[in-house]
Amino acid sequence: MNDTTLDSLIVLRSLTADGVFSALAGLCRRGGDEALALFAGEVIAAGAERDLLGYAAERILCDENAFSVCCARGRQPSAQLKRAFMHDVNAIFGCINMHKSEFSQYVETGSLPAVFSDGDGRMADRLCKFYAENGYGKFIKNCAFSYEDGKLVPIGNPAAVTLDELKGYADEKRAIDANIVSFLRGLPYSNMLLYGDRGTGKSSTVHAMLNKYRGSGLRLVEINRENMLELPRIRQQLMENPLKFIIFIDDLSLNEGDEKISGLKAALEGSVSGRTDNTMIVATSNRRHIVKENFSDRENSVHVNDSMQEQLSLSDRFGITVLFSSTDKRTYLDIVSQLARDCGLKADEKLLALAERWALVKGGRSPRRAKQFTDLMLSCKMLGLSLIHI
Repeated sequence: MNDTTLDSLIVLRSLTADGVFSALAGLCRRGGDEALALFAGEVIAAGAERDLLGYAAERILCDENAFSVCCARGRQPSAQLKRAFMHDVNAIFGCINMHKSEFSQYVETGSLPAVFSDGDGRMADRLCKFYAENGYGKFIKNCAFSYEDGKLVPIGNPAAVTLDELKGYADEKRAIDANIVSFLRGLPYSNMLLYGDRGTGKSSTVHAMLNKYRGSGLRLVEINRENMLELPRIRQQLMENPLKFIIFIDDLSLNEGDEKISGLKAALEGSVSGRTDNTMIVATSNRRHIVKENFSDRENSVHVNDSMQEQLSLSDRFGITVLFSSTDKRTYLDIVSQLARDCGLKADEKLLALAERWALVKGGRSPRRAKQFTDLMLSCKMLGLSLIHI
């Protein structure tokens, strides 16, 4: 096979759907000014004109194919698969190097990441190790996913919040952090229920933990209550992935008799499908007992007892429950002060008085209210407004 044409790609054949690789294939196949112009245009459109080799390397690393999936699942690829994959890698880089003198006035080749260095003939082994540590395909570049129509779909712009931005609740965050560290290290861990009032930072804490540990192999799959019966299927999709996944159910609330209750119970305890070591269920709720009781049924004392047992039997299946309690005035103003200092505002008596007024007008104190207030104050400052009307 000729290593300077892309017509003979075997494992990485799907890359030719990319505009740059498609144009590169045309340049390798026929050459000429028209093919060169098309190729240079595609490279510039992709923003790769300063580092073509880096662009190609990233596309290769993030491609989902037989070799990357095999290595990510901890298996040793066959000699034939390894040979076919390395043929494709060499073909791509060989094609670029053969024609670089032609496109050099428009495109810079740049340099390859160290994983593609083959001075010692160990490139295939390094790439296999890379996939074993970082997963494959969409899991390499994306850290958060939704579950839609039986597939994991990357979330383009996940929340960028950090733990430093979330003020207060230090003990609660330490408990969550310690459990996630145990999860990542392969130590005993528990599914978690985070409950408490709205605006206390339950969901934001989960996203901040994801941002803290994504470099350590943590990923998140967010599902809604309608998908809870799909939990066994989701786990099956993830079980051979080397990464660790939080299956996140935000604002969880169920009604009595809902079939999803038994499904969630089974998922929390493993059931027939078995518990997988690389998934952890984390749910947030505004109440400790996440099963709502029908008001009309409360008159039946037998039912009341059964209902309470149903509520407890579900929430108790979360090994760790963390309460995010509502903030009192002192805690709320302390959070306002910290947020104000972070964004360069003076946390004086006037500001704190406005903050308290804001909370009372808006319906209560919470970290969310504090953040909304300080964001507004910063905007007023940047716009040169000395007074605001709440």
